[in-house]
Amino acid sequence: MTDVRIVHLSGPVFDALAAGEPAPAPVPLSPYLTGPECRGVWRRRSEQCARDPEAAAWVTGVIWDAAAGVAVGRAGFHAPPDAGGMVEIGYAVDPAYRRRGYARAALELLLARARSDSRVRRVRVSIRPDNVASHDLAMQYGFVKVGEQWDDEDGLELVYEICHDEP
Repeated sequence: MTDVRIVHLSGPVFDALAAGEPAPAPVPLSPYLTGPECRGVWRRRSEQCARDPEAAAWVTGVIWDAAAGVAVGRAGFHAPPDAGGMVEIGYAVDPAYRRRGYARAALELLLARARSDSRVRRVRVSIRPDNVASHDLAMQYGFVKVGEQWDDEDGLELVYEICHDEP
């Protein structure tokens, strides 16, 4: 999928999406991205970018299939690299576009971004135990389980990490 990219959003776009209002996004957004299922993510990103406008270049953007001209999901990091050199990946593909390679394309783009930044030493993903597809995808890239955590939205998550210079 060479025509897939992650289109970053700005603080004003996050603000509009968080409020459920029309967003001045750089690409057309799908009902999935503007709907209630994604609103919590947009709210967190809106608050995050209000505190740190530079975070917009790292956090959740739109998975954009340029060849088809369609937004198929969201992907990005939870934040810029922390003091320990860690970034955490998050992605979600619109149910209408799942099982077509978009999650893999997004993961590869994010891993490449992590590898290109000398501040990043570790990449993390947190996956619900019942999300077999995401687990299987992460395992193909060398992620190793390092623990578990509780997420207020998703419940129990298994935490996996990889050094950024691994495949």
